[in-house]
Amino acid sequence: MQAKLQKSTIAKKETVTQNWYLASAENQILGRFASQIAMILMGKHRPGYTPHVDTGDYVVVTNAEKIRITGKKALTKQYDYYTNYAGGHKYVTYAELMKKKPEKVIMEAVRRMLPKSKLGRKMFSKLKVYRGGAHPHEAQPLQALEIKGK
Repeated sequence: MQAKLQKSTIAKKETVTQNWYLASAENQILGRFASQIAMILMGKHRPGYTPHVDTGDYVVVTNAEKIRITGKKALTKQYDYYTNYAGGHKYVTYAELMKKKPEKVIMEAVRRMLPKSKLGRKMFSKLKVYRGGAHPHEAQPLQALEIKGK
């Protein structure tokens, strides 16, 4: 006797419903926090995950200035960018970036964990990061997101 095979389902972009989540970065470790946010943006937390379809959800992150990193990375970690001028390769340290734009630290960590493709850029556009506890997304039905970590 042959066992009955179960068919796997493939998500279609027309049938995917996307939720909104609210996460606080207060006292979270940057890498662990960013990896869990990236999983939600990709949709890997859902049973109907399909790699070529955007099945992920929107994530609103607050308190970006209260994120933590471990060890001596606050002094040694550098972010680089290019100004599009000759010799325009610039570096900024983690401490300087946290003073000026703490949102960018979280956004860069999450962006680097997403796929490097059109779909990855679409997933990244669903991430909203803000300083402090206020955000302009009160109209969306936000669900609290518990990030596992220390």
